[in-house]
Amino acid sequence: MASLTVAGTVQVPGDKSISHRALILAALADGESVIRDVLVADDTASTAYALRALGIDAPPLGPEVLIQGTGVRGLRAPGANLDCGNSGTSVRLLAGVIAGHPFSATFVGDESLRRRPMRRIAEPLSAMGARFSFAAGDGLPMTVQGGDLRHIAWTSEVSSAQVKSAILLAGLVAGVPVSVREPRPSRDHTERMLRSLGVTVTSSRDAVTKLTPAARLEPFDLTVPGDPSSAAFFLALAALSSSGSITLPGVCVDTLRAGFVRAIRHMGAIVKVSDTRQATGEEQGTITVAPGALRAIHVRESEIPAMIDELPLLACVATRAEGETVVRGAAELRVKESDRIASVVDNLRALGADAEAFEDGFAVRGSDKPLRGTVRTGGDHRIAMSFGVLGCVPGNEIRIDDRDCVAVSYPGFWQDLRKVTS
Repeated sequence: MASLTVAGTVQVPGDKSISHRALILAALADGESVIRDVLVADDTASTAYALRALGIDAPPLGPEVLIQGTGVRGLRAPGANLDCGNSGTSVRLLAGVIAGHPFSATFVGDESLRRRPMRRIAEPLSAMGARFSFAAGDGLPMTVQGGDLRHIAWTSEVSSAQVKSAILLAGLVAGVPVSVREPRPSRDHTERMLRSLGVTVTSSRDAVTKLTPAARLEPFDLTVPGDPSSAAFFLALAALSSSGSITLPGVCVDTLRAGFVRAIRHMGAIVKVSDTRQATGEEQGTITVAPGALRAIHVRESEIPAMIDELPLLACVATRAEGETVVRGAAELRVKESDRIASVVDNLRALGADAEAFEDGFAVRGSDKPLRGTVRTGGDHRIAMSFGVLGCVPGNEIRIDDRDCVAVSYPGFWQDLRKVTS
């Protein structure tokens, strides 16, 4: 039987979540900030485009980006709609920023983004005093009328870093204290970055985050760590291989982003994290992964927030793990760039895998059966890359219908994949 050997080092692109937040906070700072290794991809370009429309002098994204901030309430009304492409993060975080400014803005996006739920941010921001209007249903186009906001103590029905960040940024811009209670802790990049800039933000064990606003933000110099969601594809590839190892330097390894590292290790892959260090509130390190005998796991609901974007990839790895892998408590996957539960299960079954969908998750039963067919991505970058990794397994013959959609988060993905498998 053919075998797969992997070898090499991959420098994955800058973290997408941190890149969005760095661009936005640089715009709100007083003075010039420097952002190095920002993710250069369609999603972050959407945030940069919107900031330019709001009066920020932001150059094209590249290895080093200099942004002249205008202060926490210094943005200006846009002269046109804010087209955020496929980026839900751009819409939700900037809606919080605009909610505290004395003007209105209308957000639009591509077909996928127009379907994504926005009332989850509209409700708390409206309770603070902003006004929202929707052209149809729960998605885009969406108009935000900002102004003077009042403080809020919000209890969120979902654990969402984007909802939490929208509220925190609104409080920062409007100069009012805010608190957010979540069912369980979500990613905390906004809190980490704000703390590093001197803003008082506290987080409790019972998932309550509080912000005391600051009058101004100091400009900063930030090097964005590698994206763990991008690194996960190479962790999975090494886990599915027969021999060799892959090294991924400078990756963000914060506890609330390292869920896939823990899961793939639990499944039997050999994972080592070394050279850990702190930079601008973020922990980063070098991840090295080698194959091991893979076994099925059950992912608990409490583990979901730390690996929500990697769950389609986990399903693909599970096709080669002994036993039944089960994920529950992940209903949030239904409202991502696609319905990722339906997409991953339908595609796995079309390829010949044994998979079952639940309303809030999925089950995958592993085997060594060759998987063959065409994957329909629905334009979802995570689906394309997950099945691209599965297609590297000897015996599998998997075609991806839209390889170009990876440009949303990882334009060089296919080249890097070839580099470590050739």
